[in-house]
Amino acid sequence: MALTALGAYVLTILWTARVSVSSSRIFPAGDFVGMGQYERLFRNARWLLSLENLAIYGLLFIAACLVLGFLLAVFIDQKVMAEGTLRTVFLYPYAMSFVATGLVWQWILNPELGIQGVARRLGFEDFTFDWIVQQDKVLFTVVIATVWQASGLVMALLLSGLRGIDDELWKAARIDGIPAWRVYASIVLPMLWPSVSTALILLFVMVVKLFDAVVAMTQGGPGTASEVPAKFIMDYLFGRANIGLASAASIVLLLTVLAIVAPLYYARGKAVQRGQQ
Repeated sequence: MALTALGAYVLTILWTARVSVSSSRIFPAGDFVGMGQYERLFRNARWLLSLENLAIYGLLFIAACLVLGFLLAVFIDQKVMAEGTLRTVFLYPYAMSFVATGLVWQWILNPELGIQGVARRLGFEDFTFDWIVQQDKVLFTVVIATVWQASGLVMALLLSGLRGIDDELWKAARIDGIPAWRVYASIVLPMLWPSVSTALILLFVMVVKLFDAVVAMTQGGPGTASEVPAKFIMDYLFGRANIGLASAASIVLLLTVLAIVAPLYYARGKAVQRGQQ
């Protein structure tokens, strides 16, 4: 079963790579045009905008998830009351699909029905929160929605790492009078690197796969302000019937994932080995 799945995956990648160097449009073509599709791809303004949007989104999303997830993990690690309930509440959004998350946040951020509409009906007539219809701010709304969904996963990963730290470390720090923030910054965070690297890999994969939330919330708009590579690929694959260009974009994304995830995975493996020695 595993070999069948692996074989199908590898063959799919090879087929996509083959189509990306052909002149395929509606149907696959057997000719060879070299890097022509890739040259067209990187001359496409919409593709370049989608890469820029993805880079901005990725930096904000990953940073916010790591910070918020770490703070939530530290909070729960203090042996708070109803710990099990809080863990469930914080992790529950991750169980939702990105489509459901997008639709919920589309309603929350709707200028007429959401936060802005409610605030104005309560008497705050000058209150404005219409980022979802502003071209220069719409990407931040996608960040807000997806951070809300994914930060619980980071919390769970980092909490498991925090629970693996010996209590004697904290006792020694208290005896020496070392502030808690310094213990976290200088000792705890380096010890959490295996958990942090796992979170980084998962978050980066979520960034590259970003599609459902964008389609549900903004449809890539206003205009193309929230366009992302996955939506570009799906539009050219099904909407514009250009499988050659869509395949070239898919291979570019795959190579980007490998270039970033492989070093992280290698570093994580080394950290785990050092921890076992």
